Amino acid sequence: MRRREFLGTMAAVPALGAVGGRKKIACLSSTYHVRSHSDNFITRFLEGYWIDEKYYPPPFEVASLWRDQIHPADIGGRLAQAYGVRVAGSIEDALTLGTGKLAVDGVVMVCEHGNYPFNDKQQQLYPRYEFFEQIVKVFKASGRSCPVFSDKHLSYDWKKAKRMYDWSRELHFPFMAGSSVSVTFRRPEVDPPLGVTMESALCVGGGWVADGGIFHLLDTLQAFVERRKGAETGVKAVQMMTGDAVWKAAAEGLWKRELLDAALSRGEKVAPGRPEDAKNAVVGIVEYRDGFKGAVLALGSKVNEYLVAYKARGKVESTLCYVPSENSNNFSMLVHGITQMIQTGKPSHPVERTLLVSGALAELMESRYEHEKRLETPELVVKYKAPAKSWYAHGMGS
Repeated sequence: MRRREFLGTMAAVPALGAVGGRKKIACLSSTYHVRSHSDNFITRFLEGYWIDEKYYPPPFEVASLWRDQIHPADIGGRLAQAYGVRVAGSIEDALTLGTGKLAVDGVVMVCEHGNYPFNDKQQQLYPRYEFFEQIVKVFKASGRSCPVFSDKHLSYDWKKAKRMYDWSRELHFPFMAGSSVSVTFRRPEVDPPLGVTMESALCVGGGWVADGGIFHLLDTLQAFVERRKGAETGVKAVQMMTGDAVWKAAAEGLWKRELLDAALSRGEKVAPGRPEDAKNAVVGIVEYRDGFKGAVLALGSKVNEYLVAYKARGKVESTLCYVPSENSNNFSMLVHGITQMIQTGKPSHPVERTLLVSGALAELMESRYEHEKRLETPELVVKYKAPAKSWYAHGMGS
């Protein structure tokens, strides 16, 4: 990248500075090993992070670390020792630092990876709700709260996800969640203007069809479609289909094949051959309450990245949401957003996005479990307005 290009792209990345001195955060981890999500988040708060070619030093003091499970290749303990971080014996201890009252300015909860069971719907039963409930218990006992980040979708269960959201509203604390893919680098930097008349949209990814993989596709799709004309009002119905039914659905107009072709044209790791020949194809149809339709498509042997295409005002736009495999810097912009929230109390993007996606994901997994039945989702009335400017990393990424 040339220097002029670098300066131009970084001008669009919000600059964050210390607010009121160095704040303390508690980090909660399901398990902490190299390239785990705990490594991708917590290590960046310990060591700093890069966005494209700019380095950001550690914004806070990591005051405590709590781990639910100790991985055989754990790095959390050694990092805590190296950086002088208190190793907590419980979530309460991590938040109170042994004082009996909330003693930190922010909580980063990373409940991803670890030895947790799957149910028959291919949902991994991460105890995010249970961890969050213990955070809220400390808040209530302390008579005050602080900003909280929760990695990925809120819960595999809609009712639990909604309760987490409701707690944040009841206790008035800033709350963020979501995927790193929806805020990573875009090649090219395609961003629909807020209020655009959008006709259809599609997010394409690989073949990880358990709920964790489908979540990344849904969250990325939502980051684009929430910008369509009119504020978001929620999801009316969903349907998951597999195999030949995927292509039949395209022929019937349930999702747009032209969008797939446009998305694949941006790929850097797309295997040769027809998309129809991909193994284990899966599509999730999302019908919104305002009549808009979007879709997520997993093509196991064809795609190993995240691609988005949408049609607005008669024109198809597409992009690659770039995930740098060499350094996982797709997480850096999300860490930057968490930093903004803890420093200013203002999340970089609305948690309602993740709430809606959590519900749609749970219903899509239910649809597949119920023999690919179309399911009405009257409970998914989630209303919010997208931010004036999309939050994502600028530059090519590295």
